[in-house]
This record gives sequence, C-alpha cells and structure tokens, in this order.
Amino acid sequence: MARAKPDLPDAEALRALAKGGELRVRVTPGARTESISIVDGGVQVKVRAKPQDGAANAAVEALVAKALGIPKSHCRLLRGATSREKVLAVTL
Repeated sequence: MARAKPDLPDAEALRALAKGGELRVRVTPGARTESISIVDGGVQVKVRAKPQDGAANAAVEALVAKALGIPKSHCRLLRGATSREKVLAVTL
C-alpha cells in the first residue's frame, strides 16, 4: 500500500509566517501521517520519523522545504534540536 502524500498548506501562507528568515514550528514526531498545518498563527508539523539520532529533525527540514518550494539546503534547524518547539532558518 502506497503512503499518502503529505498534507501541505499554501507556500505563500507559510512564507508570510517566516519572519526575518526564521520560521517557528511545533513538531510532532512519530505521527501516523506527515502534514503541516497553520493553527492559531503558528505552524504545526507532523512527521513519521522517530526522534532518534536527528531523524525527525531532518524530516522536518525536508518537509518544510518541500512546502515552501525551496531546496532542502535552504532550510536548516537553528534552535530546538531536542525540543518540540523549533526555529528553522529559511532562505526564500
């Protein structure tokens, strides 16, 4: 059975939330499906990857980059490597 495609919001809506090249997100690792949603002005990211050896962080970077339509190298973790609340540096 094929995996469902991630549920992604409009790229412009995400870009509007990236202030000063930084995007604050709340992450749920080990989720059943991958998605990004905008809830109460904040970004919630759900990834399948488990929070082990940075796998979830890498999945978050890749998913956010895909949602913004930018290369993965333009989306890097700044703060929150071990926290659910993370700050990503995005180059738009």
